[in-house]
Amino acid sequence: MKDRQSLILREKLARLCRAYVDQLPRTLEDASRLCARLTETPHHEGVLQDLYRTFHNIKGAAASFGLEDIGAAGAAGVEVIARLQRMDPLALETALAAGVVDLESCLRRLHILLEEASGSSGAADSAPPRSASAAGEIFCSSVGIVPGRRVFICDDEDLLGQQIGTQLACFGYVVTVFTDPVALRAAVLADAPDALVMDIVFPNSATAGTDVIAELRRRLSNPPPVVFMSVRSDFEARLRAIEAGGQAYFLKPLEVIQLVDTLDALTSRQEPEPFRILIVDDDPIVAAYHGTILEQVGMVTRAMDEPAEVLEVLADFKPDLVLMDVYMPTCSGHDLSRLIRQIPDYVSLPIVFLSGETDKGKQFSAMCVGAEGFLTKPIQPDDLIGAVTIRAERMRVLRSLMVRDSLTGLFNHTFVTQFTESSLAAAQREQNTICFAMIDVDHFKKVNDTHGHPAGDQVLLALARLLQQRLRNSDMVGRYGGEEFAAVLRSISIEDAAEVIDQLRRDFSSVRFRSAKGEFSCTFSAGLATFPGYETGETLRHAADQALYSAKNNGRNRVVVAEAAERVCVLGARR
Repeated sequence: MKDRQSLILREKLARLCRAYVDQLPRTLEDASRLCARLTETPHHEGVLQDLYRTFHNIKGAAASFGLEDIGAAGAAGVEVIARLQRMDPLALETALAAGVVDLESCLRRLHILLEEASGSSGAADSAPPRSASAAGEIFCSSVGIVPGRRVFICDDEDLLGQQIGTQLACFGYVVTVFTDPVALRAAVLADAPDALVMDIVFPNSATAGTDVIAELRRRLSNPPPVVFMSVRSDFEARLRAIEAGGQAYFLKPLEVIQLVDTLDALTSRQEPEPFRILIVDDDPIVAAYHGTILEQVGMVTRAMDEPAEVLEVLADFKPDLVLMDVYMPTCSGHDLSRLIRQIPDYVSLPIVFLSGETDKGKQFSAMCVGAEGFLTKPIQPDDLIGAVTIRAERMRVLRSLMVRDSLTGLFNHTFVTQFTESSLAAAQREQNTICFAMIDVDHFKKVNDTHGHPAGDQVLLALARLLQQRLRNSDMVGRYGGEEFAAVLRSISIEDAAEVIDQLRRDFSSVRFRSAKGEFSCTFSAGLATFPGYETGETLRHAADQALYSAKNNGRNRVVVAEAAERVCVLGARR
């Protein structure tokens, strides 16, 4: 029997699409009445604008629901009306009759497409569109997942807002949908969310989306970031969005993965980890002085005055930069730098000399042993902070490039292997648990062959985002290779880990992708193994890989748990 939550995730978008199709006849009737009014009173103020808004909404909403032909017919109507609106009164009077014929042709085309859509929309019960200005929260829950960031969506098409909200919820956002900008304004003033996604034009409201946002920015000391969306791509609309304080602008139909990327950047709560600086100086007081300066700007420092202990301290402290004196009694800075550089893990570690040496020749000689810079004592605090920050930041970037996949930004295969080994060793010491998951996109070659490699890249990015957002900070996720991902979940039972991954599987299947060939969705299969049960990193990875193989052979779109007794537990799609 299908789990209710799984059923909602798989069918909610289909129900919303059906509800949109069910309400389209009323929209087309309104458009027909407006066309008749235009013929009867060609100079009636606002008729052309009302028609523009009606076709504008069909164009944006239909395409967002995957009804590409209906969206294209709506776009054709928009073009006819825009052409008429650009005419002067005399030219408009001459061209109006032909324009109405063109609009009626668009409406006939829409009626035909609507009949086709109604006949193929399936047997799912339609959910009637809600008239409330706020549609309630949309969210996906999973075992051990912290509630996500709150996003308010405001669009005059309630079903379109629900469709966007449903997909954002799969990436961990808690979404509330509004159709009335005035109601949204009141809700933001009462309890501001982490971000707003806002349409520009609201045909049924005297208030524009940009006006509401501009007012909120005036009234709130810390207003939430705003993403505008619209079918309008013209300069004027974009400029109004910028002037109102919008940080991003998306054209309808939205690419949800791009919206997720933007919201991630705008709502990130993660504070950057402070730089870690090792200070090597035979004078503890001088070392403490420089350490105090760096700590005042948030850096973490460790001072040492015994060069013989440097390797142990490097392994334990893991610095981003070493600040080192040149002249020390037991070992010179030159020799200590050479010694550090002989260790493969520290070949790229920045070393900066800090010394009272002013002879340029000797400074150059010191640099020849592989130092990143030479600072002269005494040094002004701001100069020390600037020199250390620049070099430590560059080290962070280089280190990240070495351990991360260039497409997804996830950790690469090498880092995943190292992290698994270190997590396993920690679990053995602490008598704790870890779970290793292998995740593979189903039929990925078919996606590339049918929709093209750029669309395939979007699938990989979407899955990477989903895993990053929904797993805990203590977990690790990486790209193992191709369309295969790996995750290490620490301090969690195999049952809970399987439920987490299975929830992600269901959510991922709800994400919609779009290419020139049309709209599509993807699924993934996963295999899990746990310690205790598999005692080494190699056996843990092998067991998860075999469980993944079993998931693929038994129909895909499922989660298989490997057990130490060579049995498997299957979660996922039931046939």
